[in-house]
Amino acid sequence: MTGEHPDLGDWSLEVLGKPGQVRPVVEAPHPVLSRAGAEVDPTAAETVRLAADLVATMRVSPGCVGLAAPQVGVGARVFAVDVTGHPKALTVHGTFVLCNARVVEASRWRPGREGCMSVPHLTGDVKRAGRLVVEAVLPGTGAPVRLSTDGFEARAVQHEIDHCAGLLFLDRVAGAHAIYQRKVYR
Repeated sequence: MTGEHPDLGDWSLEVLGKPGQVRPVVEAPHPVLSRAGAEVDPTAAETVRLAADLVATMRVSPGCVGLAAPQVGVGARVFAVDVTGHPKALTVHGTFVLCNARVVEASRWRPGREGCMSVPHLTGDVKRAGRLVVEAVLPGTGAPVRLSTDGFEARAVQHEIDHCAGLLFLDRVAGAHAIYQRKVYR
């Protein structure tokens, strides 16, 4: 994997040890969604289990490209992202989980429509960086990483970092005029 996704080194989901369990997703106004999550020990058994559970929950949720620990009721700075196959994705690092992530560079700010499993009936226009660099640690190994990404994947990472900080996309919209009822296709 080193050559394929150099930002993540040789980390892969196998380091988590076993498949995770699907957890229920909490919805706003659940209080865990509005509190900043705590930093975690990325090598602790409960963090590794949480990382696996986030991936499992994300994979059974249609259209989901990211999921943060607060969305499954855990106040921790851990999230999973996978934009593989999404038509808007330019850069794709596959499935990855980051702990204690922080943005170190952000540029090329653009508005874009976002939705969220924790706000299932609404979408909104949110201005996000189109180019992004984050520093974090990997669950299981504890290895530090510096992830560079852009476009849709950068948007997804920022959305999940916000969850870990106790923010929803609704906290980032310019106003009520930028919030919409989610369209349901049958």
